[in-house]
Amino acid sequence: MENFTFYQILDRSSRFCFLRVQMTFHRHQLKANLKWKANAQTIAGGNGKGNQSNQLDIPLGIYVDNRQHAIYVTDRVNHRVVRWKLGDDNGQVVAGGNGRGDRIDQLNGPSDVIVDEKNKSLIICDQRNGRVVQWSLESQQDKQILIHNLDCWGLMMNDDGDLFVSDFERHEVKKWRKGETEGTVVAGENVAGDRLNQLNTPTYLFVDRHETVYVSDGENHRVMKWMKDAKEGIVVAGGQGEGNSSNQLSYPYGLIVNEVGDVYVADGWNARIMCWHVGSKEGRAVVVSSNGGGQGSNQLRGPRGFSFDVENNLYVVDSWNHRIQRFEVDQS
Repeated sequence: MENFTFYQILDRSSRFCFLRVQMTFHRHQLKANLKWKANAQTIAGGNGKGNQSNQLDIPLGIYVDNRQHAIYVTDRVNHRVVRWKLGDDNGQVVAGGNGRGDRIDQLNGPSDVIVDEKNKSLIICDQRNGRVVQWSLESQQDKQILIHNLDCWGLMMNDDGDLFVSDFERHEVKKWRKGETEGTVVAGENVAGDRLNQLNTPTYLFVDRHETVYVSDGENHRVMKWMKDAKEGIVVAGGQGEGNSSNQLSYPYGLIVNEVGDVYVADGWNARIMCWHVGSKEGRAVVVSSNGGGQGSNQLRGPRGFSFDVENNLYVVDSWNHRIQRFEVDQS
């Protein structure tokens, strides 16, 4: 029987249905009990799936660049990373876009991206090529492979330039110190399972300044927290089987943790963004797709990556609608 991997079962209508949140190594300054408006504004894509400059095709990851007032999006089926300046109708290809392939100037199904501000470059999970690559934002000729031979899905980088990468086929998260050729396992144990020392198809992750790793444990429908040097994790969201109750998740993806340890997670098949307060057994929905999945301004279909800007506005990768939605903070 064929190995039935996570990306093949997430969407009954499409093989390509993934995401995570991208950011550098810190916690977000999110106030407690924030609320967001029910109706969102489309800020990228939303013109049907396609490969034109105003279109996306199964976007997955997102990085919000507050300095440049722009977002970076992994455009999976178009095998490219697109930068979209806020307010523009069209995006600009900044990596890939040369067809699917494994040449150094090509990508194949990218799943995640972060900006390395120090080196003025992008670091990309080139998922279907089984590698992590770096693309300069200043020179189209400056590209290199940082890590190879892994099924990367999500990544983060700390202040020292070390990378944390999830491997959804080996069911683990590794830390790759700058310059290392072999990473160190920091979560999971290379065998799929649902015990506290195991993961089953991890996707996106978040790492705080203490190197505590939070990971969306896809097939186990939970979010796990692994303290530095821990031998097993702690369930901090979900873990009650797949479902849509307030204590359940259905294929979690994007993940952000705020200063006090509250967990925000994209609940993929339930078309909602959830918040689980520290120690809580149940989450609360902060964004819910009205009347199930759809294309309206108050609807989502397959939310994957998400992030926040400095004003705490929420940016959601609405993957199956091929668009990026911005939910403004509700000040009322």
